[in-house]
Amino acid sequence: MLRGGLRTGVIFEQLQVWVDPVLRPGPEAMAVDEWLLETASAPVLRVYRWLGEWATLGYFGDLAQAQSALPGVGWVRRWTGGGVVDHRADWTYTVVAPSGEALADGRGAESYRRIHEALVEALRAELCGVRMSAGDEQTGAALCFENPVGHDLVGGDGRKLAGAGQRRSRRGLLHQGSVAVPCGEAASRQRGEALAACLAAAWEFQDFQVPDGHIARLVEARYANPVWTWRR
Repeated sequence: MLRGGLRTGVIFEQLQVWVDPVLRPGPEAMAVDEWLLETASAPVLRVYRWLGEWATLGYFGDLAQAQSALPGVGWVRRWTGGGVVDHRADWTYTVVAPSGEALADGRGAESYRRIHEALVEALRAELCGVRMSAGDEQTGAALCFENPVGHDLVGGDGRKLAGAGQRRSRRGLLHQGSVAVPCGEAASRQRGEALAACLAAAWEFQDFQVPDGHIARLVEARYANPVWTWRR
C-alpha cells in the first residue's frame, strides 16, 4: 500500500522501502547493496543491521591506517567513497536511485545534500538540534565520525551525527549512509519510515528476494577478497 510523504520538493515520486530482516556480515551487506544498484528499476531505501562487529572504509581508504585507528573489528571495503565507519553502534541505510532519476544524473555534492536534507527532517523530532554542517567543523581525521564535512549532519554541540559515501555507475546512484545514534529493531523501522516520508511523495514497503548464489559470488570476488580489502 502506497503511503504519502510529508513535505514538498521531495526527491522521488515513489520509493520502495526494504527493512532487511536478515542480519548480515560486512561483506554480504556490501554485496547486497551492489546487487540493488545493479538490478533496481525504481528508487529503493534499504534499512539493515549487521551480524558481528564490523567497520567499513571507503573505496580509496588506507586499511592499515584504519586498523590502527579502530582495532578489534572485522573490516570490509565499501564500493563508495568516504571515511572509516564503525558499525557496532550506528543505524545504517542505503538509497539506490536508478539511472534516469534526476538524483542519479546530477552532481555528487547535490545528491549528497538533498538526501541529507531529507535525513535532517526525518531525525529532527528524534534528535534535538540536528542540522546540516557547512563544513566548518572539518578536522581531516580518518574516522568518518570525527570529521564532519560539508552536508554531513551534526548535533547542537557540533559533533557529527551522520555521514555517507556515494558511487555512480551506468546503472544509477548508490548512497550508503550511517547515523551514529543506534536504535532497536522497532525504532529502526520507524526511523526508516520517517526518512522514506521525507524522501518521496509516496512510498511502500517492499520485500526483496536476495539471490544467494549471486551474492556469494560477489562476496568471494570482491568484498571478502583480501586483494579488494587491501587494494590501497
